[in-house]
Amino acid sequence: MKNTVLCYISRGDSYLLLYRNKKENDENEGKWIGIGGRIEEGESPEDALLREVKEETGLQLNGYRYRGLVTFVSDLWQTEYMHLFTSDSFSGDPVADCDEGTLGWVAKSDFLALPHWEGDMIFLSLIGTDRPFFSLKLVYRGDKLTEAVLDGKQIAMPFVPGDQIP
Repeated sequence: MKNTVLCYISRGDSYLLLYRNKKENDENEGKWIGIGGRIEEGESPEDALLREVKEETGLQLNGYRYRGLVTFVSDLWQTEYMHLFTSDSFSGDPVADCDEGTLGWVAKSDFLALPHWEGDMIFLSLIGTDRPFFSLKLVYRGDKLTEAVLDGKQIAMPFVPGDQIP
């Protein structure tokens, strides 16, 4: 099992996203995701968050909010606990080049048109509200989301943004 962090950094109505197009054997290849990576030995999720954001973007987070824990279960990849954060307080400008992919500010309303994991729309819907800390389990078969459970309650599949979330 692996532990990771992911942060959605916002500026106005945009997120700083990473298009994963540079690493070999990348389970996120070809998808747009937030900023993050593995938690290293001896790190807390917050330690890893600050390190990963600095390494991938060059930005220094001045504040952040720990939003939830997302458990990914897949028939292709190792089970993952992803610690999900948001931030709208940072210093600096994003780097021009990242060794994991291409960085870009993307309007939140344009995210659906980009290649992404189906389950991302569920947790992006959750962080778009003032919902308290949550636990979300996402089960995939290949690239297909087959099950989603939020705080122990099933979410109807397929999930469509705007659907009622329990």
